[in-house]
Amino acid sequence: MSPRNDNGTPPPLPAPLRVPVADSHTHLDMQSGTVEEGLAKAASVGVTTVVQVGCDIKGSRWAAETAATYENVHASVALHPNEAPRIVLGDSGESRPWQGAREAGGASALDEALAEIDRLAGLDHVRAVGETGLDYFRTGPEGIAAQEASFRAHIEIAKRHGKALVIHDRDAHDDVLRILAEEGAPERTVFHCYSGDADMARICAGAGYYMSFAGNVTFKNAQPLRDALAVAPLELVLVETDAPYLTPAPYRGRPNAPYLIPVTLRAMAVVRGIGEDAMAEAIAVNTARALGY
Repeated sequence: MSPRNDNGTPPPLPAPLRVPVADSHTHLDMQSGTVEEGLAKAASVGVTTVVQVGCDIKGSRWAAETAATYENVHASVALHPNEAPRIVLGDSGESRPWQGAREAGGASALDEALAEIDRLAGLDHVRAVGETGLDYFRTGPEGIAAQEASFRAHIEIAKRHGKALVIHDRDAHDDVLRILAEEGAPERTVFHCYSGDADMARICAGAGYYMSFAGNVTFKNAQPLRDALAVAPLELVLVETDAPYLTPAPYRGRPNAPYLIPVTLRAMAVVRGIGEDAMAEAIAVNTARALGY
């Protein structure tokens, strides 16, 4: 779904939160307006920190530069799961076996890209490595080997630099959990835009993985997400926008931005049966602990 409706009108400002929180995952470079405008709008409603996430080399460099410029912005750097097959197989999307891609130099190109992510991950203002993981929705079978190789490399980078790992998991729950177990997950691992059910939430909780909920937790058809939120330990719960995507109800289809975090957070508080201040206090502490700032 497009992050905008027909007229692209931004939703109104929600009532400010009394307890400041962070947007644990956003893409300021994909949103309208300047960084300063976006940060000021967010701060006006109590969203005082954002985590800017890169999805390719260009975006990861921009995330690192932006975090270095703004005190209330932290960076996460990575090759998105769908970026790895593009690098290996080429922009044409030509289906080639992994060995064929290696012979054609695709694996070498992936190694070079990962080396740059490794360099960026060593910067002090880069707090996390991600979003990385597996995406079986947009990448077919020919891209799985490249995704898995990239995912395993990102796990190693995160552990070596002592950074959090930010997971993108779409239609790949079992394999993501398996690879994390095989490689040994970093001490701080975050499932961005958590998309599993309550049973998976219990598995994540047992492993100490953080679960970050986005605006889709408010959608009518998202009862499994709300069930997962209900059983997730409060100390492992984060909130995010993934803006400009996943705008919370009742603004679904319109542009998302960090200033809409209060809408999602209040819906999460209802699911948990606690007040919004208690929800915000927990999320603020959890995000700082998860991202190490």
